[in-house]
Amino acid sequence: MRPNWELRNCCNHEQVVFLVTVSVCAVVILAVEGIQVHADEGGTTQTRGGIYWLILPAGYLGSSFWGMVLILASTNLLTARIAAGCFIASLLVMLLVAKNWTLRGLCIGFVLFLGVVWVLQETTKIHILRYIILFIGVMNSLFSVYDIYDDLISRRVHSSDAEKFAEVCPCPCNGAGWGFIWGVISFLFLCGAMYLGLVILS
Repeated sequence: MRPNWELRNCCNHEQVVFLVTVSVCAVVILAVEGIQVHADEGGTTQTRGGIYWLILPAGYLGSSFWGMVLILASTNLLTARIAAGCFIASLLVMLLVAKNWTLRGLCIGFVLFLGVVWVLQETTKIHILRYIILFIGVMNSLFSVYDIYDDLISRRVHSSDAEKFAEVCPCPCNGAGWGFIWGVISFLFLCGAMYLGLVILS
């Protein structure tokens, strides 16, 4: 018996429709009014409306998800170019709405860095765009796991997202428990990205 490593016939039409519907609803119902990035504390997001128990874990798990997307995009040069283009476009949009110089500096630095790497990819024998996208994806995923541990488990701050989530969720977990659960989910995103990446490359 041969294992189904490529996961052929794993999702039928109804499952795909369900996943797309959940994804679209998650994007549509979250109304973000503003994002602030502080040099020594991290980020703060102001929202209006939406479902609170979907918004609270979105920062940590969203970082893991996008890390997974970048890892998978790095498996092919075309998808790495698309990922780099989307990343540069989102950084330029963020640069337009940034309200402090820390965020502006980060955006400008990353845009210049990715632009130089892309030019080197297209005009010289230095072909590292895929590896840079892979590095950004892995660092996104790993930092998400570390950030969950640092913010939600080791330093039990009452105003943390996990503590707020514990207040609105009917489950008996406290903030550290939810931090642990989010950490496991984040780590599973990383493992899933590695598995699917190896399947694609094989």
